[in-house]
Amino acid sequence: MGTLKLGVNIDHIATLRQARYSGAPHGLLAEPNLVSAAAVCERAGAEGITIHLRADRRHIQDADATRLRESINTKMNLEMGNTLEILEIALRILPEDVCLVPENRREITTEGGLDAVAQSKALQPTIKRLQAAGIRVSLFIEPSPEQIDAAHKLGAEAVELHTGAFSNAEGRGQEEELARLRAAAIHGHELGLLINAGHGINYQNIAKILTVPHLEELNIGHSIVSRAIFTGLDAAVREMLAAMSSYRSE
Repeated sequence: MGTLKLGVNIDHIATLRQARYSGAPHGLLAEPNLVSAAAVCERAGAEGITIHLRADRRHIQDADATRLRESINTKMNLEMGNTLEILEIALRILPEDVCLVPENRREITTEGGLDAVAQSKALQPTIKRLQAAGIRVSLFIEPSPEQIDAAHKLGAEAVELHTGAFSNAEGRGQEEELARLRAAAIHGHELGLLINAGHGINYQNIAKILTVPHLEELNIGHSIVSRAIFTGLDAAVREMLAAMSSYRSE
């Protein structure tokens, strides 16, 4: 049984840069530097760097994806909507993993899971092209048996369970969402899928997330970047890894 892996999402670091340097994100004065941030995360023990190259380019830019692909020493997990433009970029830079996610221009961040049931026909050729290039494909989905079954039928190697409903709930509602996550993880594992999770996971709710079985990887961004303001990025990553260290899959 392997250790639960941490993928650090650095989109919010790019958001900070874009707030001041959107006109020249790679100019001499532009900061913070994403390549440096990724390197800090890796040295602190992160086993992957996650970025979302959105169609609207609100944070990560094309050049970021290229530079990070060249500099990351662990693995790159590229989140992307199912669009031909971003697909072509993925096939050019060849990240180890691609996680297909829904996109809505009005959202602040990705809200809700991808509807793999309704979008099965549109997703199938994208998944096949990515896999033909040697890229492992994950689908960011709600923790429901229907979505798990659809991901399996599409041939995805992994799913990332959307933990947003759990993270936003309280009391009994949160326990119900946790039960959904556990059931989905068990069902996906039985089908041979790798089980990842992400969205809204923080230093407070991580203990409950660790009761979900069969988890392979957690992708966490906002909470780590927020903590880094006070502690520094290295310490924030190490603190999250320490919180994850007690995980036992079964």
